[in-house]
Amino acid sequence: MDGQAGGDVGLFVFRKLRRMSLWPIRDWLDAYDEDDLFDIIEFLHDHATKGVDGHHHTYNQCGWHYTKFDARAGREMFRREMNDVLADYGRGYEISASGEILTLAEDEFAPMLSAELPHSDGANVTERVNAAKLKYRRRALSERRDAVRDLADVLEFLRPEAKKALHSKDESELFQLANNFGIRHHNKEQKTDYDTSIWLSWMFYHYLASIHACLRLIEKGKAPS
Repeated sequence: MDGQAGGDVGLFVFRKLRRMSLWPIRDWLDAYDEDDLFDIIEFLHDHATKGVDGHHHTYNQCGWHYTKFDARAGREMFRREMNDVLADYGRGYEISASGEILTLAEDEFAPMLSAELPHSDGANVTERVNAAKLKYRRRALSERRDAVRDLADVLEFLRPEAKKALHSKDESELFQLANNFGIRHHNKEQKTDYDTSIWLSWMFYHYLASIHACLRLIEKGKAPS
């Protein structure tokens, strides 16, 4: 009996992922690159369900025939099993609750990624920082670069408030960093001959720590003496 994918699962996969040569997995797995593999894992997550009601028979070793399914339970089970494997692959990955494969946070930086921001401007600060954190954990290097640029923009937004809390020299050095390393603007004086992956990691956490420091200094400056 055909399921929701119809009689041609390969065509269904093509409709969803817009790429051929992915299904059946057993026929194409050896030819997958990392993007193919991760896309298939995300596809399987999105279509995982757990059978919760049906009937069982032993004829021809057929087993269970389910008539009711629980998509949430199926996806939770899939994530639990797959994350045990993904954690040991490459830099370490996990499938998020939304079904997106993300890099695991390094142990030493995990507290910074989960720390709350002490600022009342949700749209310009909190939401943008949270979006940058998610973007940084995605697969593409371009996403990581955008995440650093987004944090630099948040820091720039905070600059007027930061000027009141920081010494002028400290404030100047803090805001020159992004420009010097080709993130927020681009000109011939900028430094761009660096190992992108290493520098982006350093710059991301530098900016995130700087935003936390600025916000706490700003809050301290607002407190009654």
